[in-house]
Amino acid sequence: MDAELTINDLAAQAGMTVRTLRDYNERGLLPPPKMKGRTGFYGAEHLNRVRIVERLLERGITLNGVRGLLEAWDRGEDLADVLGVATGTAPPRSEPATDGSVTAADLAERFREIPGGLSRAVTAGLYEPVDQNTYRATDPMLVEVFDELTGAGMPTERALDEIEQLRIDCDHIARQFTDIFLRTTVRSFRRSDRTAGDIDELTTGLAAARTRPGRVAAGVIDRFVERYLGSVVGRELTDVFPDGG
Repeated sequence: MDAELTINDLAAQAGMTVRTLRDYNERGLLPPPKMKGRTGFYGAEHLNRVRIVERLLERGITLNGVRGLLEAWDRGEDLADVLGVATGTAPPRSEPATDGSVTAADLAERFREIPGGLSRAVTAGLYEPVDQNTYRATDPMLVEVFDELTGAGMPTERALDEIEQLRIDCDHIARQFTDIFLRTTVRSFRRSDRTAGDIDELTTGLAAARTRPGRVAAGVIDRFVERYLGSVVGRELTDVFPDGG
């Protein structure tokens, strides 16, 4: 594992209580921790699993249903098979729903040539199940990027690879900012007298931790993109932009 977190650390990063995590453990929703003596340690795979569980629960799937899905994924089964969607033959296409939802059959058909394609689309954050027959976009912006890639002729599997890597990079940035919050604001609060002023500082820091990463990352990424685009224009597109764009 790339990190060793106690259950308290994992709870802090996941934004939930230790009691809830213990319940997930008891229900078999999380892989067992790595034991060192009598202490269990968790890593990125556990944090990712917690987030998947929470997304599925938010969509109204029961804990038993979530466990069934996760057990099937762990066995390497395609999510389409788990949900009873046949992918051997192409199902009839349905009209797009006005609320942005899409049928499980349509998604299974779109990703049918990729081993475990529908499962990968879910774990990559493109789609999430509403019920056993319906999905909707988890993040419409990610879906938009994915559609642009495939629309430009990129093979579906390669486009899915790009989305997965993009999500991994974003997850790394999010975890890095969370670690900074824990090492600064939270650590300072733990050493404080827990006065009203200390609680106000913690509350302000928590609000900033939820919004500042996006602004900072967006600004830095925009500057890098501008640099790389300038390099591309200067090196490969001088016939289109003779003045450098």
